[in-house]
Amino acid sequence: MALARQYAGGANGNRSLERGIEILRAFRPGVDTLGNGEIAERTGLPRSTVSRLTKTLVAFGMLDEVRTERTYRLAAAVLSLGHAVRMGSPVLKVLGPLMRAESTRRRLNVGLATADRAMMVYLESIRYNPRPTLRSIVAGQQVPMELTSLGRAYLAGLSDGERDRLLVKFRRRNAAATKTLIAEVQKSIRSVRRDGYCAVSWQPGVLAVATPIVIQGLPVYALNMSVQDIEPTEALGAEIGSYLVAFAARCKGALSGP
Repeated sequence: MALARQYAGGANGNRSLERGIEILRAFRPGVDTLGNGEIAERTGLPRSTVSRLTKTLVAFGMLDEVRTERTYRLAAAVLSLGHAVRMGSPVLKVLGPLMRAESTRRRLNVGLATADRAMMVYLESIRYNPRPTLRSIVAGQQVPMELTSLGRAYLAGLSDGERDRLLVKFRRRNAAATKTLIAEVQKSIRSVRRDGYCAVSWQPGVLAVATPIVIQGLPVYALNMSVQDIEPTEALGAEIGSYLVAFAARCKGALSGP
């Protein structure tokens, strides 16, 4: 029920809108449909409130009702919003072509992400993948902030206060957020400050190196390069890190230019 306490609604807030957004957020990859009871459990909202708002979301085309199962799934309108984000992003318009060219040049995966609460969401993912059977990351996919190079680089780009608030969330999120994990996060942040990047291998056979993109007037972004089906080593991380830092400087220059 922790989430329910977020809906107090400030002077300029709208509780119904906030709750409707939380219902949409309850749908995650790997779950096709949800019933009102499952949504209530995921959001911490009363079931009666969920029932009222899911009907409204269906009426406005944001949810499709699966009547035979008494459940709901996200409607096509939600996908169109994501497409509008990608097509309308001035950052992607500038960095997208640079990322594609760099991926081909280095024969590495190149990704750009920013935060969605305590997760990282890919805005673009260029996959240099000669073996299509390997896993693929796509735009819109989320990855854990505290476990990934993208997330740790993002944390390094935040102010101390913003970062501390997120570290508190990691400790509360699940049992995996142990003292050891927090120490690893802090180590990665120090690496970014010292070397300009951090290297993390949070999945077997994958090495990812990331750096923050911090430009005044824009959200903090994280840029990464990764390679898969390899044995991660410190030397390989340093090599990719040198490519990444140089590429990030080009990206910052392109974003800061006229």
